[in-house]
Amino acid sequence: MTRWGGGPVVRRNRMIPDGLWFGAVPTVLVDHRGEGAAAMIDDIEAAIHAYPHADTYRSYPGPNSNTFLAHVGREVPALRLDLPANAIGKDYRPIDAPLGLSPSGRGVQFSLLGLLGMTLGLEEGVEFNLLGLHFGLDFNRPGLRLPSIGRLGMDDSRGPAAATEAGAP
Repeated sequence: MTRWGGGPVVRRNRMIPDGLWFGAVPTVLVDHRGEGAAAMIDDIEAAIHAYPHADTYRSYPGPNSNTFLAHVGREVPALRLDLPANAIGKDYRPIDAPLGLSPSGRGVQFSLLGLLGMTLGLEEGVEFNLLGLHFGLDFNRPGLRLPSIGRLGMDDSRGPAAATEAGAP
């Protein structure tokens, strides 16, 4: 978890898992279970320790808590993390590294400090970012990616990877 204030901004186990955030109910972004999920734990821990903005937090355009999640997704592509279009800060990239992996780790992204950019990925589809507002098309689970709303289209609360790992047909 990231926060405002002095010192390290990455804090662990400070709040209850899936607790309300300013009254908002959390949304499941990915659901992995079984051996596949257990195999990712060490990679996730390494990604947390390698977070390059561990001492910086800015709500807009980043780095912020969504930047942190995007970093973990890039470092652990097996997560297949697809952050919604309303996750401001997910596209924050430092000025000296504008091109790299998308937040899912399964695509490419160009971004100037999270203010102007484009993402093309298996999980994200195609998405344009202008001043932190995201517009795009999701081809994996057909839908629109819109600012403020996030996603409008087929239900994606359980992606194909989650259903397979949970033992569903």
